[in-house]
Formats: sequence, C-alpha cells, structure tokens
Amino acid sequence: MGEEILINFTPMETRVAVIENGMLQEVYIERAERKGIVGNIYKGKVVRVLPGMQAAFVDIGLERAAFIHVAELTPNNGHQEEKQPEPPISSLLREGQSLVVQVTKDPIGTKGARLTTRLSVPSRYLVFMPGREHIGVSQRIENEEERSRLKQLITEALAEDSDGESGGFILRTAAEGARDEDIQTDVAYLRRLWRKVRERMADKDVPRVVYEDLPLHMRTLRDVAIPMVERIRIDSRETFQKANEFVSSLVPEISDRLEYYPGERPIFDLYNVEEEIQKALGRKVELKSGGYLIFDQTEAMTTVDVNTGAYVGHRNLEETIFKTNLEAATAIGRQLRLRNLGGIIIIDFIDMEEPEHRRQVLRTLERVLEKDHVKSKLTGVSELGLVEMTRKRTRESLEQLLCEPCSQCQGRGSIKTPETVCYEIFREILREARAYDTDTYLVIASQSVVDRLMDEDSDNVAELEAFIGKTIQFQVETLYTPEQFDVVLR
Repeated sequence: MGEEILINFTPMETRVAVIENGMLQEVYIERAERKGIVGNIYKGKVVRVLPGMQAAFVDIGLERAAFIHVAELTPNNGHQEEKQPEPPISSLLREGQSLVVQVTKDPIGTKGARLTTRLSVPSRYLVFMPGREHIGVSQRIENEEERSRLKQLITEALAEDSDGESGGFILRTAAEGARDEDIQTDVAYLRRLWRKVRERMADKDVPRVVYEDLPLHMRTLRDVAIPMVERIRIDSRETFQKANEFVSSLVPEISDRLEYYPGERPIFDLYNVEEEIQKALGRKVELKSGGYLIFDQTEAMTTVDVNTGAYVGHRNLEETIFKTNLEAATAIGRQLRLRNLGGIIIIDFIDMEEPEHRRQVLRTLERVLEKDHVKSKLTGVSELGLVEMTRKRTRESLEQLLCEPCSQCQGRGSIKTPETVCYEIFREILREARAYDTDTYLVIASQSVVDRLMDEDSDNVAELEAFIGKTIQFQVETLYTPEQFDVVLR
C-alpha cells in the first residue's frame, strides 16, 4: 500500500490525516477561530526596538506583538547574499515605522509570532523570492541532470520576463519530473500573484494582511500530495468541488486521485485515526515487542525515554537492548511527525555496549527522519549516551493545539499529596496562632484533605489544638483544588 490522505471538513475545523501502509503518520488540524498564520504577509508597525537583543516587536494586528531579529532583516532589498556582520538594529528600524513582514512561526504559548522580511510565495513547483536573484533546487532532488534541467528552465523564464520584477526561485521537490510547460505556468502564476500582493502593500492601512496562505485542505493538495499518494478522500461535497477546481487549475496530475467519500461511517474511523490521535496525546507509546517510549514535552525541550518493558528477548541482554532500540528509533520518527514536536529533542536510548549497534540505531533514526517534511538535524550521540537532535518548529504541537495546562497542577504533571497539604495547614495554623488572638480556626479545603484531617491526622489535630489552646474546625469547599486551602480566624 502507498499513501492516502483523508480530509475531514466541518465548519468549525478542518483535519487532514496522512496514512502510510494503513497507519497514521501525520495529522494537521486547523480551526476556524484559530487559523495558523505561517506564510502570511503583513504590513505591520514597529512598536518597540530592543538594541540589547538586536530585535524588535512589530504589531501585525494580533493579540501579542510579533518578534523579529536583526538577522531576519534584509537591507538593500535582499541583494546581499554573503554573510556579513549584523548592523545595530536601531540603524535599520525605528518605532512607528511601517514594515512588510512574513510569519515564519505561529504564536506558541506565551511567545508571539516570529517574523522575517525575506518574503517568499509558494506554488506547486516553485517558491518565488522577490528582491533576490538566487535560483535553488530542493536537496531532495538528487539527480544532477534533473537539477540542471530545472535550473535551465527557470533561467530561461527569467530571461523572457519583461515586467522588470526582480526575484529568485527555489524549485520544490514536487518539481522533479514536471513538464516544462507546468514549470513555466507556475512562474507566470507567481508573477501575477506577486503583482497583486505588491498592490496591496501600497495601501496605507497598518496593520493589515497583504497576503494570506491557502486554507489547510488547499495547502495539503499543493504541498503534501506527492506522487506516492494513491488517493485523496474528502468527506464534504462542497469542499470536494472546491478542491477539484483548485487541482484542475494548479495540480492537474493528481485530479484522478481526488475522491469524494459519502460513507455513513466517519472518514477518520477508516484507519482508527481518532484512536491514534488520543494515543498521541499520552506520554506512553507501546512498542510491539513489549517495550515502550515515554514522551515528556516541556517549554525548553522534548525528552524521549526508551524502555524494554515486558520484552525480555531470547538470546542475551545486548541483543534484547539492540532490538528494542531499533524498534524505538522507527517509532520515534513516526511520533515526531504525528505529534508535530519541534525544537530540541533528547532521546535516551537504552545503553548499548557494541559500537556497531549504536551506529545501526542512529542510521535507522536518520533513515526514518528522511521521510519527514519538516527539516531536522541529528547531532549524534553525546558523552552521556543521549541522542540530541532538533526539528524545525513552525506551528504548535498536537498537544499544544488540542490541550491546555491542567487547572490543578498547572502543567507540572503532579500535585501535592493530601498528607503534604495537611502538614502545610498545620504550619499555617501555628503561624496564625503566634500572630493573632482568636478563639477558633476554620480550615477550608478540598474533600480529600478534610477527610485526611478528620481521619489519619485526627490525632495530630488534637495535639495541635492542645498546644495552641484553640479549637480547629473544618469545612469542605468543592471548588478548591487538592492544593488549595484557607485558614480563617473566627
């Protein structure tokens, strides 16, 4: 089996699932009230320049100001391709200045969007970069003859261009094997699109959107629908018709793979996608051998711990560990895509004595990561035996998109035991007794804490009452979290 793409559309949200060999590999979710903005171009206003950070905040009309570093600014319209010392940002920007920027990273958590002035506009086969003269080819296209052919096509198209608009192109992976006329059509399309964007830039309204990327289902057809995809199923007739029109004009070679799914059974139930999404929100991932992975996502990094679990092997310990690590490497590659984890990722494989085993596990992980659309970098094994890697983060992870921090533990993943809270209450009563004179203390706490105070810790409460010479009463507050309590003087 090859790849299939399932598109589930409702007015509230669009979900896309990429299925490979019957298993969910990637899932993309876009909600109507909270659309991703990566790729959008804005005309914004600089609200604050930070010379000490060589950065600035730009108002592009979002709740939080977006962030741009001096390295993302392109003086002289981007003609300086060589690496040069970065000038002071105060010499490039001033507060109140208008600035045309593109979003490279969605707002994530408490951080605002990341911006660049190196604008780019994508199509099916090309990415147009206004103001630059570079012609590049995707590194995934390895055939040298094909690379030369594609470069020659773009060079000829630029030579024939008569409108005087300067700009460079990058040929995307999808361009491999594309017909000459399809590439030329894409060039003309991007030229027309950029002229419209340039007209909107001339508008004086700030902040405002001057270019908005396609909605999720259209982006999927443009970017994800590669030759290996056998079918693209859409469960909404209206969305299917729009997709058909889009594909006919921009990606005609995949029009025969587009399919409307009218079945009564939800489309995501065909391959247990809903169940896989629920599993991807958990910490633990079971391996077929009996081993398991533990994923812990923090603001600084994501850690992955590999364990043999119930797998005891058949020969010896080293062979058991090696097989578990090999299976884990394959599973980790899939989970990174499925969970959309980015930033720094630390993988703690089980320690292996054989250097050849370590090399094979690392090579397996590299091979799995080659399938990933998102750029990643593997740095090898550290002195502590950890595999360190980075994966480009542009959008929220699946957990950040679908979940919020627990109201009881505030995202820590653990809460204080009732015993700990009881002892905190005792200390608070002692502090109050030294500071104030009162007849009675009323302790207001959650059910589990009050139950313990009146049962296991009843002797301690009696001793405390005798020590301070006051009465202590208890009241349950159902709205309190297990860690909340109040000591009221009466």
